[in-house]
Amino acid sequence: MRTGFVWDYVVFVLIILGAAGIGLFQALRGRKETSSAEFLLGGRQMTAVPVAMSLTASFMSGITVIGTPAEAYRFGTAFWLFCFSYSIMSTVTAEVFVPLFYRLGITSTYEVRRKDTYSGALYTGMVIYAPALALNQITGLDLWGVLVATGTVCIIYCTLGGLKAVIWTDVFQMVIMLTGFVAVIARGAVLRGGLGRIWEDARQGGRLEAFDFDPDPLKRHTFWTIVVGGSLMWASIYSINQSQVQRYISCRTLTHAKMSLYVNMVGLWVTVSLAMLSGLTMYSVYKDCDPLSNGDVDTSDQLLPYLVMDILAAFPGIPGLFVAAAYSGTLSTVSSSINALVAVTVEDFLKPALPSLTERQVSWINMGLSVFFGGLCIGMAGVASLMGSVLQAALSIFGMISGPLLGIYILGMFFRCANSKGGLAGLITGLILTLWVGIGAQIYPPGPDKTLPLPLSTLGCTDIINATTVSPPALADSWYSLSYLYFCPVGTLTAMIVGIVVSAATGENFTTCPHVSRPVMSSLAVPLSPLRRL
Repeated sequence: MRTGFVWDYVVFVLIILGAAGIGLFQALRGRKETSSAEFLLGGRQMTAVPVAMSLTASFMSGITVIGTPAEAYRFGTAFWLFCFSYSIMSTVTAEVFVPLFYRLGITSTYEVRRKDTYSGALYTGMVIYAPALALNQITGLDLWGVLVATGTVCIIYCTLGGLKAVIWTDVFQMVIMLTGFVAVIARGAVLRGGLGRIWEDARQGGRLEAFDFDPDPLKRHTFWTIVVGGSLMWASIYSINQSQVQRYISCRTLTHAKMSLYVNMVGLWVTVSLAMLSGLTMYSVYKDCDPLSNGDVDTSDQLLPYLVMDILAAFPGIPGLFVAAAYSGTLSTVSSSINALVAVTVEDFLKPALPSLTERQVSWINMGLSVFFGGLCIGMAGVASLMGSVLQAALSIFGMISGPLLGIYILGMFFRCANSKGGLAGLITGLILTLWVGIGAQIYPPGPDKTLPLPLSTLGCTDIINATTVSPPALADSWYSLSYLYFCPVGTLTAMIVGIVVSAATGENFTTCPHVSRPVMSSLAVPLSPLRRL
């Protein structure tokens, strides 16, 4: 064991304890404020900047820390184009959806959100498991010990501090994540002779050719798949996802709520830029000897932890900082998911069923559910271990589930001819299509001609995998090769088109469909009058 290993543990433990301490501080600070609104919405007294950092940290998780640099290392900087997607998403969410939900003053985004929020438990399991697996195999940290510790810390500050603790902990964890990226880039620049050398190595390796305007929807990453498909996918996350909506409606004013989205946009730019630069640094270091092809690591998700142990092991505590950076992102996302699950369960199920509950009873129920859902998310880590590359798998899940739900929201907000039959038909059809293409792509992943991995020094390892082969179906080269970023648009458009057609066909008169006044959202428990005012 190297001499600095103890300091890595010390740094890691101190940072995790610091996160838990924020939850305890918020619990003690607000111990007299026991209302459900205080627990779930922070008393609606949050300001724009901490909420913005929390919004960024919520989905810039350990998957971002582990997966995004590996994306730049293998496929280049096309992922950087998501900065355009973040800009479009932030504008649409701030100007269309934030005013709606803020005026409603709701805690849960209502019944249609139940499906998306509870399905988020699988994503949360992936967030917990994937970084733990990578860091376990590289650093030797006990896998399930770290998983349980991660879930326990999240449970503590979600249970005791509620949303306010989650938001302020996210701020702390966001700083740790960015610091971890900076440490990798700075050390790599020293070893390689400066950032200019790293950039030149990336250029020679073809990693800087980000703009591909090929309209082929089967290619994994092009300008169109990222800007069109990526914008819609991220809009489905930020516009209607329970954990995100819960944050911006916790702001004290509508102006603060909108501003939090625009500040969050800048935070997303900074995070993805540092992640991309970390990936380019990794390529510069390993361009002549790829650890993945050489058998030094088992999956691409282990590349960045491997790099950290390779170039930062001589600095006591720094690898521990990186471990904490990965798990800070994980803690942030898990805590957000737990808080959202509690909000939906209490507001959509328990309060309507048990209207006589007092505020004190609801507060105790909130705490108990935080413990329950924390345990559930840890359990889902085992299921998530069956997925592939963490970054693409996570975004695919969002697209498959959130796409049809976004279609239903748009249908209910802007098409007054929609009814419950059309909404249900659209939702089911959209989910069937997205799950079909998503699961098919998981079983029969697209070939290199669609994913376009960039060359690495393979040292003759191209024929390593030649095990039992399965003859792919005819759809493998077409439907199943659809870019994962188009899962969301497929689901959204399908839900809207089927919803409108079925609504028109089942209305009182097909020709008067535009004048039918009962939106589909009425059947999904969303108040009608605010929607009509849109």
